[in-house]
Amino acid sequence: MKSEVSYKRILAISTPIMLGSAAQNVITLTDGIFLGRVGEVELGAIGFVGVFYLIIAAIGFGFSRGGQIMIARRDGEGDVAGVGKATYSLIYFELALAIIMFLFMRYGAYYFFSAFVNSDKIFYKSLEYLDYRMWGVFFSYIGVAIIAFYTGISRTTFIIIDTIFLGITNVILNYTLIFGKLGFPEMGIAGAGLASTIAEVVAFVVFLIYMFFDKNLRRYKLFKLPKVDLNIIKTQLRISGPIVVQMIVGLGSWFFFFSIVENLGERDMAAANVVRMTYLALSIPCWGFSTGINTLVSNAIGRNRVDEVFPVMAKTAKLSFLFTALLTIPVLIFPDWVMAVITPDTGIYDVARPTLPILAAILALFSVGSIYFNGLVGTGATQIGLYIQIVCAVVYSVYIYVVIVMIGGGLRLAWMAEIVYWVIMTALTIWYLSSKKWLNIKV
Repeated sequence: MKSEVSYKRILAISTPIMLGSAAQNVITLTDGIFLGRVGEVELGAIGFVGVFYLIIAAIGFGFSRGGQIMIARRDGEGDVAGVGKATYSLIYFELALAIIMFLFMRYGAYYFFSAFVNSDKIFYKSLEYLDYRMWGVFFSYIGVAIIAFYTGISRTTFIIIDTIFLGITNVILNYTLIFGKLGFPEMGIAGAGLASTIAEVVAFVVFLIYMFFDKNLRRYKLFKLPKVDLNIIKTQLRISGPIVVQMIVGLGSWFFFFSIVENLGERDMAAANVVRMTYLALSIPCWGFSTGINTLVSNAIGRNRVDEVFPVMAKTAKLSFLFTALLTIPVLIFPDWVMAVITPDTGIYDVARPTLPILAAILALFSVGSIYFNGLVGTGATQIGLYIQIVCAVVYSVYIYVVIVMIGGGLRLAWMAEIVYWVIMTALTIWYLSSKKWLNIKV
């Protein structure tokens, strides 16, 4: 039977998510670009603390993915009331989780950072940024719950507009608060943290205003607060728990990467951050299509169209590869122009430039592997996804430790770990999907 999911539908769902799911990437990139004009230490610090906050954000986003899968399944089944209940259960949980994460950052970050950072300068600059950045976790977590709802019902257009508001606000405030422009005090890296938090507040408020005027929400009864349904929350935790651990393991291995690279010196740390920021920018299509495939796969299963699962994965992988290639090729042709956007320090270019061809290979694998892996997650096989992620992260971390600490290899060899990671990830994912064991999983 021919698949009903066309390239046009995949793009209609995934393109807005491509921008919306990249909200934290947009913030991290903006912070890094402005701090690259402040100094090498600030650029190195935002590389470290930026990855740390991405992990915090990923925890909330991971739990929202479980809710998104459940919402999409209920929407596919035509269960309107079930969609509303699943959405509120997700919001309640995300709020409770935000309180826990805030307390951890407020009282535990000092001790956590001290276990990983050797440079006193980078250590204290990281804490300076986090002092202001931690307040954004409340708006970030509830925001991803709202995005999960709109993604789950395949209405993603406004996500683009909201992300634009977030990006513009962050750029303006970064300029004024980091450098002390327009009458504001010069705050340096602390200003970047404050700017990012305010940007998240603005994006959250804009989304609430849109929801208030969205007449289509009435059918889901989202303006009536229901009681906490622990059974729905338990189901969402069962689905999303492994996803969250996957993200912690995946980004945690990246955090480990930067803590090891920091031993090479502040110059190599700054160069690694330039490559990381380039990676974040070029991987935006991958993240968008990866989130979209969750909805497409789960919705297809909810409509009893299991025959569409593999075709929609293949189509989405092709689009992800194409969009990623269109962004990556200009970077390979004009590398210095791209790096100049991040930092004016040409000495950092010389260290970062040799890693860009490796980055292109990483992105090629990522653009395809992430689609099939997240397609697997969309089937509800999140526990299997966790096992695959753990295997990949262990191999990745061992590789990094051996190459940098034991052998004394440089930055170029260190980034090869990403290639190893995505080769294993893609192979194990396709192997499991081909077994069709996921057909018996209930969501």
